[in-house]
Amino acid sequence: MLELLPDPMREPTVLAIPFFLTMLAIEWFAAAKLEHDDHEKDGPAPGAYETRDARASVLMGVVSIFTSAFWKILGLLAYTAIFAYLAPWHLPMDKWYSWVIAFVGVDFLYYWTHRISHRVRIVWATHQAHHSSEYFNFATALRQKWNISAAIVMWLPLPLLGVPPALVFFAYSLNLIYQFWIHTEHIGKMWAPFEFVFNTPSHHRVHHGSDPEYLDRNYGGVFIIFDRIFGSFTPERHRPRYGLTKPIDTYNIWTLETHEYVSIARDVKAADTWRARLGYILGPPGWTPENATRPDTEAACGEKTESRDTDAGRADEKLVSPPS
Repeated sequence: MLELLPDPMREPTVLAIPFFLTMLAIEWFAAAKLEHDDHEKDGPAPGAYETRDARASVLMGVVSIFTSAFWKILGLLAYTAIFAYLAPWHLPMDKWYSWVIAFVGVDFLYYWTHRISHRVRIVWATHQAHHSSEYFNFATALRQKWNISAAIVMWLPLPLLGVPPALVFFAYSLNLIYQFWIHTEHIGKMWAPFEFVFNTPSHHRVHHGSDPEYLDRNYGGVFIIFDRIFGSFTPERHRPRYGLTKPIDTYNIWTLETHEYVSIARDVKAADTWRARLGYILGPPGWTPENATRPDTEAACGEKTESRDTDAGRADEKLVSPPS
């Protein structure tokens, strides 16, 4: 079976798919047994599943396997050239410290890529689909973005510093596999020393929350220590409300992945000045010329907002539709 896959897809994330689906099925079954109803008065019950939502998440994950392979091929070509011709030294693949450097380096750059993804609208457009579910479960972990170009660019320092390109991608795959299990409401707070260093379900629930006090927090992949160092950590104080601050009322995976690009194009077209056009592209999500000069800009530009209401379609749309 593996020989049918191109080389960029023969990596741990793809090999872990049976594990992902098994854990998803177990959690879904447990949710059905533990929860009497998938909704409470203020939203989905903890750990609940909704069939259309979960199906959309899984389909988005399946498509991301192929789109990510495309970006990884481009990245591999660039990294190989940088590693071969520009790196002042080459770390040996067979030394333990090379693996540690690659793993920690990828997670450090993941933190900054993730932070930029929430604060620069054009990059947020690539990432917002992962936050679009109002449920928080193992299916949500599979609701992956289709455009990983920002990560490919952000990893460039690693091959430049002599990290073998194959090791960069392997470390990233391990990073993603780790993050699967933290997408659950069935695990509470863990051992305090572990919570201090590593990303956990409690920390990641905060990250997926659309509550004002939880916006722009807890960007870490494997380690939460970078959030503590750079001032973006917030502990879980109450159960979050999940999803975008302006929900996208659709299960159409094309719309979920692309609606923010459409909104950006519309805003840029309607803008009167180049400053406004650049603001709509490079400013934080929710940026407008009006709130750019207000003292409450940060509140007005919460990372899970869109600058205009979007006509995203209805929940009874087909799950997949071709681009118009």
